Amino acid sequence: MLMQSARPLVELENTSEFIARHIGIEAADEQHMLSVIGEASRRALIESIVPRSIARTNPMQLPPAATEAAALAELKAIASKNQLFKSFIGQGYHGTHTPGVILRNVLENPAWYTAYTPYQAEISQGRMEALVNFQTMVCDLTGMPIANASMLDEATAAAEAMTLAKRSVKNKSNTFVVAGDCHPQTIEVIQTRAKPLGIDVLLANSHDEWTKALEGEYFAVLAQYPSTSGRIDDLRADVEKAHAKGAAFAVAADLLALTLLVPPGEFGADIVVGTTQRFGMPMGAGGPHAAYMACRDDFKRSMPGRLVGVSVDSHGKPAYRLALQTREQHIRREKATSNICTAQVLPAVVASMYAVYHGPQGLKRIAQRIASYTAILAKGLEQLGFNARRDSAFDTISLKTDAQTQSIAARARSMGVNLRVYWGDFICISLDETTTRDDIALLWKIFAAEGQLLPSFDAFEKGIEPMIPVELRRTSAFLTHPVFNTHHSETGMLRYIRALSDKDLALDRSMIPLGSCTMKLNATSEMIPITWPEFANVHPFAPRDQQQGYAQLDEQLRAWLCQATGYAGISLQPNAGSQGEYAGLLAIKAFHESKGQGHRNVCLIPSSAHGTNPASAQMVGMQVVVTACDANGNVDLADLQAKCEQHSDKLAAVMITYPSTHGVFEMQVKELCALVHQHGGRVYVDGANMNALVGIAAPGEFGGDVSHLNLHKTFCIPHGGGGPGVGPVCVVEDLVPFLPGHEAGGITGHAVGAVSAAPLGNAAVLPISWMYCRMMGAEGLQQATEVAILSANYISARLKDHYPTLYASANGHVAHECILDLRALKDTSGVMAEDVAKRLIDYGFHAPTLSFPVPNTLMVEPTESETLDELDRFIGAMIAIREEIRCIERGEWPQDNNPLKNAPHTAGALMKADWPHPYSREAGAAGLGDMRHAKYWAPVGRVDNVYGDRNLFCSCVPMSAYE
Repeated sequence: MLMQSARPLVELENTSEFIARHIGIEAADEQHMLSVIGEASRRALIESIVPRSIARTNPMQLPPAATEAAALAELKAIASKNQLFKSFIGQGYHGTHTPGVILRNVLENPAWYTAYTPYQAEISQGRMEALVNFQTMVCDLTGMPIANASMLDEATAAAEAMTLAKRSVKNKSNTFVVAGDCHPQTIEVIQTRAKPLGIDVLLANSHDEWTKALEGEYFAVLAQYPSTSGRIDDLRADVEKAHAKGAAFAVAADLLALTLLVPPGEFGADIVVGTTQRFGMPMGAGGPHAAYMACRDDFKRSMPGRLVGVSVDSHGKPAYRLALQTREQHIRREKATSNICTAQVLPAVVASMYAVYHGPQGLKRIAQRIASYTAILAKGLEQLGFNARRDSAFDTISLKTDAQTQSIAARARSMGVNLRVYWGDFICISLDETTTRDDIALLWKIFAAEGQLLPSFDAFEKGIEPMIPVELRRTSAFLTHPVFNTHHSETGMLRYIRALSDKDLALDRSMIPLGSCTMKLNATSEMIPITWPEFANVHPFAPRDQQQGYAQLDEQLRAWLCQATGYAGISLQPNAGSQGEYAGLLAIKAFHESKGQGHRNVCLIPSSAHGTNPASAQMVGMQVVVTACDANGNVDLADLQAKCEQHSDKLAAVMITYPSTHGVFEMQVKELCALVHQHGGRVYVDGANMNALVGIAAPGEFGGDVSHLNLHKTFCIPHGGGGPGVGPVCVVEDLVPFLPGHEAGGITGHAVGAVSAAPLGNAAVLPISWMYCRMMGAEGLQQATEVAILSANYISARLKDHYPTLYASANGHVAHECILDLRALKDTSGVMAEDVAKRLIDYGFHAPTLSFPVPNTLMVEPTESETLDELDRFIGAMIAIREEIRCIERGEWPQDNNPLKNAPHTAGALMKADWPHPYSREAGAAGLGDMRHAKYWAPVGRVDNVYGDRNLFCSCVPMSAYE
């Protein structure tokens, strides 16, 4: 029997908007859900939840919603304004070939890009294996014992290296020595980071300055290897000088060059950072790219970012997990070593797969070809009268061109080529794996005088010796693990990628009901543009007149986000939510300083706040003062007022999340903002929960001064297994001058320097949010917000007899998420929230947010994209689990041997002849009798976290461990 469509056929034929594709709830569904909640209409529901004092009075001024085809055509026209010159700029960004099997099956595959951060280890084994491969790759190439996975970009990784060294060495100096031949954007980000921490950055711009600096006092040193101008320095003696002073030596190293160069770990480096961009990730005008950090073993417990470790599961088999409380800011808060809350997992997976596909010999061949082409290029230029500054180089040569510099650069641009002008009278040329013989010939032509005979490639090719000093040539092996020496055919690689993705639960399989993380539809039409050459192949430091498409994209998206938030200005530079927080607090700090009130350094933060808030405040040199919450989870206004009065002369800011971290619209938010303003402070509204506000309330209108947004939450950039992200910082009118600048990127005259390596941060994923806004329009964005709130209240209402909602407004409603209170179950059954989380895996669901913000609870956020069928399937699973808990409460199953304590159940465990449990195998499998939804089998049993931390192991598992 044919089922009747919920919408009339005529209506479907006339529907051109994307809205109905994005929002999973249809009109009939909505009426049913409202009846369960007990409200007459969606409008009545919203008005009963959102305080009328903050409700928007004017709708967002956005273009009308466009169809998918029309939006793609419009964006294609914008993209075409970018000019694709051949860029030999280097500076940490290079052309690369993404192997087709990786492009299609990782970067463009929702099984990889819709996955969440691997906090639930059992359903994340595939992506964590890929990340362990990444860590192993970095350790092998750098020669260091431990590496993380991963950092946001090379510049911020270098800044993190500075602070890692500061807290790890015994040297009490406050000076950080930086080689002037590091990448300019790295130097700038380090200077931004150092200033509020009171660290003195000593820039050594010449050999004499470097030598003198190393004779002085400092806690750490940073050098580039090879340098930004291409020079390859022997750093061994410099490392010894630093160590003699009890200082750390950090190296920013090119991973591809390290296939040919002595790795930093072999000459005593303490910390090594860099980017993996040239391992298969397009330049994308600056990102996203996975940076890396490796360090000596005794620094590992202070290392920022995420570290994937190896533990064992409940069956004694090897299993991966995030190690060392990598989200430590939730535990240590303002004492956290870093505010990093995201990584660049998807680009890190691409980089690791690039290494798996090419293997050690393949990587070395690519590097040798680049080095040989560089030597040939230098020989030809020498014949034309241009001598390289030094005879050492890997991929970059630097020519002193004096008065000819600008004319040569202009001539290059007229021939479709970008060269790098360096220090005014030098030109740098960087080659990469995409460089061809024709490119070399073109470069010679650019430098040749009129009528001058061009060099012959063939004449130089035979017997050419790379310009790598013999004493710095690598002799040690790398990437010896079988994973890097097995999957070199496309068939083998395809099956390896598929095998890993099959182990994981991502949004392409089922609802991911995480609270505060907004796992919504990442529509295919939104994803298509990110690999268009016009966006993917742009160098971030190409001349701005070649980036007119990106300029228009940036301008339009910022304007639309201003409409959504009510703010006057926005910077898209921060490449993570944590970076947005940091940039916003820097803006507040710089504002106070501009008014002669630099002494204002107290930041009030409610006890319920997201852990990155106090960590970010600490990073900008603010003193965190915690304010209380009342019994309902709301900010205690009486306590806040007392703290405002106590610290009135030093009050810099308050940081709140709205709706609150507890999933409730607090009624007195306008009064809170007014109170803080009265005492001279500014209000920071964390944008983590913006999916409950777009179209119905705007932080910039109800009293917020600064917010960051999570485009990887509210505006549809996929979570990518834990990154990439974009965290724009939004400000009111008088704070616009304090948005981050970027001298290296031509954004000058700002009081706050660069916070990310590239001027537009993770520019390549901005088209995703542009497409979302363009296809939804103001009406669609508001409808999405309202349906998200509707869905959360439906779940709360359906589950109230099984799991009470911890916090709600006076009428029993919640915002866009609800906290299910499981605390009483510990006494009645021994069941903890973690047991429910693991049991949900057996039912085919990723767990909600576990024990945050309240221990032993689950925070659920359904989003607007889920269908009623999927919401009901999740509700059914939760009710079934509650019935299992009742079996324990009645004594039918023991508290230590039941389906929850033993979850998740692997297929192997269920098939064993021995079944030592009081419940049936069928009960263990938890099928729910729903054959329409394919059964997900966890690849491992419950992972032992304690074992993993006590026996820290963070690189590829020996094959013998699986035997």
